[in-house]
Amino acid sequence: MSSGEQIPDKLYFRIGEVTKITGLAAYVLRFWESEFPAISPGRTESGQRLYRRSDIENILKIKHLLYDKKFTIEGAKKHLKQQAKQAPRPVSSHKLLREIREELKNIRTIIDE
Repeated sequence: MSSGEQIPDKLYFRIGEVTKITGLAAYVLRFWESEFPAISPGRTESGQRLYRRSDIENILKIKHLLYDKKFTIEGAKKHLKQQAKQAPRPVSSHKLLREIREELKNIRTIIDE
């Protein structure tokens, strides 16, 4: 993301806001939404798109791949899929809590000695 593309600190963004942030036309955003599963805005009751921060971050990644790196759409899809496979899997909260409890028990044992 270049320095000119600041994402405001909000939970949701309407398509007009996203066009200003990304510099992309609304029809491009709608098309990319159909091509890239990583872009999945919610909808209001009236059907307006509501983009999350993660959607905008993904749009900016895709824009970089297509416009700066000159990837094709298929090439960008493959690249993003490959990156997703290499990304570390998030640790489940239950597993993390078990590990923390175990570590706290170990610390208590050391202190009690």
